[in-house]
This record gives sequence, structure tokens and C-alpha cells, in this order.
Amino acid sequence: MIQEHTIGEWVELLSSKEPTPGGGGASALGGALGVSLGMMVANLTSGKKRYADVEEEVGRCLEELQVLQQELLGLADRDAEVFAPLAAAYRMPGETKEERERKEQATQALLSEAAHVPFEIMKKAAKSLEILDFLEQKGSRMAASDVGVAASFIRSALTGAVMNVWINTRSMTDREKADAINQKARALLADGVARADRIYENVAGKLCQKTTGQGEV
Repeated sequence: MIQEHTIGEWVELLSSKEPTPGGGGASALGGALGVSLGMMVANLTSGKKRYADVEEEVGRCLEELQVLQQELLGLADRDAEVFAPLAAAYRMPGETKEERERKEQATQALLSEAAHVPFEIMKKAAKSLEILDFLEQKGSRMAASDVGVAASFIRSALTGAVMNVWINTRSMTDREKADAINQKARALLADGVARADRIYENVAGKLCQKTTGQGEV
């Protein structure tokens, strides 16, 4: 379980030759880090007079981001859980016709779920970006850079997770099902990347403007 390890322990596992954790788990963790930064921005905004008119909305953002944070951490673990048996299936012997048939049957039974988990990571990342979009516009000005960093992390979660969708769908023999998953993933990717880039550029534009003084945090 990801929450049972220190950061150093998990990174060491990630860098090893073990099949898990891998890119899917790393994508989920990156998304969780981005969401956590969003939570920080919401916390810095909440309770400040300057932002009193959005206090209720910011509170909802914080609640939703907290749920997304836990869901992404859970998906990091789930990605390892579904990939471990798939990796074992790929290592099955395939010398004889019977062995190849058993191997193919075993892998096909697992590929769909292995593609589903990173697709769920993409969905959570896309939802997170919707909330960041609001925080970029209405959140604490002094935490603007953190919104930009959050968008960058969550963008990486999207672009990373989709690789783990595609590497599994490409091996599925049910091409109709694979194509349906790929189509949905491409739509999430295009919309999410565009939103993340817009948030990032908005923040970058604000940070690069000359300022004459400091405002309230």
C-alpha cells in the first residue's frame, strides 16, 4: 500500500526491476500531488476577507479535492494489484500450442482491467483540473504559482496514465472494446491537456506581470 511506505521507500521500489509499482502508479501519485497542492490553495483562500464572496465554493473545492486525493492514492495501489497478475501471465511458458493458448487466455482476461485502472486515473485527473480552473480564477493570488505547479503535475498524470491505457488496449483481441476505451481516453486527454495548459499559461502570465506591491495572502 502506497500510504504504508515513506516517499523514499516507494521511489526505491519504483526504480527497481520489480513490475510494480510502475508508470500507472507513478501517474496516480503525480495526480495526487497536484491535487494536494490544489487543497493547499483552497486552504490558503478559505477564511480570508478578500475571498469571502467565494468562501462557500472554495469549501466545496476542498471537499472534492480531498476525495480525489484519496481516490488517486487508491488507484496507485490498484494499478499494482491489477498489473501483477498480468505480468505473471506474460511470463507463462509459450513453447507449445496448448501453452500459448493458455497464456493468451490468461492475458486477455486481465488486459481489460489493466487498461481500466489508468483510465480511471485519467478521469480523476480531469475532474481535478475542473476544480483547479476555478481556483486559478478565484483562489488566493499569493498561491497562484501553486495552482500552476498543480496543473503541471495533473497534466503529467493524464499524459502518463494514457500510456498505460494504450499499452494494454493494443494487446486486446476484442478490438471493438479496445477502440471504445481508446476513443474515450483520447477525448479525456485532449480536453484535460488543453485545460491544464490554459491554467498553466494563465498563471505564468500573472506571475510575469510587473507588480508594484504585495496583496493579502
